[in-house]
Amino acid sequence: MDVVLPKPGRYVVAVSGGVDSVVLLDILHKQPDLDLIVAHFDHGIREDSAEDRKFVHELAHTHGLNFAYAEGQLGAKASEALAREHRYVFLRSVQKNNKAAAIITAHHLDDVLETAILNMLRGTGRKGLTSLQDRADIKRPLLKVPKSEIVDYATKHRLEWHEDPTNSNTDYLRNYVRHKILPRFKVSGRSELVSILTNSEVTNRELDGLLAQILQAQNGQNRLDRQSFNNLPHEVARELMAAWLRQNKAGGFDRKGLERLVVAAKTAQPQRRHDVSQGVSMVVHKDYLALAKPER
Repeated sequence: MDVVLPKPGRYVVAVSGGVDSVVLLDILHKQPDLDLIVAHFDHGIREDSAEDRKFVHELAHTHGLNFAYAEGQLGAKASEALAREHRYVFLRSVQKNNKAAAIITAHHLDDVLETAILNMLRGTGRKGLTSLQDRADIKRPLLKVPKSEIVDYATKHRLEWHEDPTNSNTDYLRNYVRHKILPRFKVSGRSELVSILTNSEVTNRELDGLLAQILQAQNGQNRLDRQSFNNLPHEVARELMAAWLRQNKAGGFDRKGLERLVVAAKTAQPQRRHDVSQGVSMVVHKDYLALAKPER
C-alpha cells in the first residue's frame, strides 16, 4: 500500500473501530519510532455505540497503547457536521493534553473522491475539490490508498473490526455518494477523477500563493483597497474575498454568502455593515473594506 508515514514523534490516532482506522492503527503500531495515543469518540448516535468503545479500548490494550475517549450523547438525529465538530474538539483536546505533534486519521482515497463529489454538489468551489489533505496538525497517511486495498490488508492480516450500521444509511448525503454515485465510476473513470483532483491541488496552491501576495500588499490585514478590488474581474474578486475572509478567521461562509459580500463591496454605500460569519461583519467604506465585530 502507498502509505505516507508521519515523522517520528507522539501522535493521537483517531480510531472508530471500523476497518479503516483498525488497519491504520495496525500499520502505525508496527513503526518503532511512533509514540501513539489511541483516541475514540462515542458520538452517542447509536444505542450500541458503547460496544465500539469497548472494542477500541481492548485493541489499544492489546497493542500496549494509552487510550482516551469521550462521550458526546448527540442523539440519533445528529448531523454529520455536528458529529465531526464534536469529534475534532475531543481529538484536539487529547492532542493538547498529551503534547502530541498531530492527530492521525484514517481517511483514504475513496474518502477523497467522496468529499470532492460532495463539495461539487454543495457548490463549494475550487477549494472543495481538494479540501481533504494532509496537514501539519492532521496527518492522513492513507490518502493514496483505495478502500479495497484497506479491506484486503485487514483480511490478509486477520484483523477484526466493527461495522457501523449507519454507514449504509443513504439518508446521509455522504453515504448516498458512497453507495449510489461513486460505484458508478469505472476504473478508468476513478483514475481520471483522481488525476483531475491532483491537478486541481497544484492549481489551487498556485492561486492561493498569488492571492496571498495580493493580500500581503494591502494596508492592514483586515482591510482591502476598495478601488483595486472593484477593478478585478468578478470571479477573481470572489476568490480574493474568500481568501481575505479565511486569512482573518472568518470562514464558514457559503457560495451564496460570498457572492452577496462581493456585490456589497462593489455597490454598497459607505458605512454599511454586512454580516459575514462567526461574529464578524464587513464594513464598506468609501476607499476600503474592513472586517469588524458587529455592533451590539
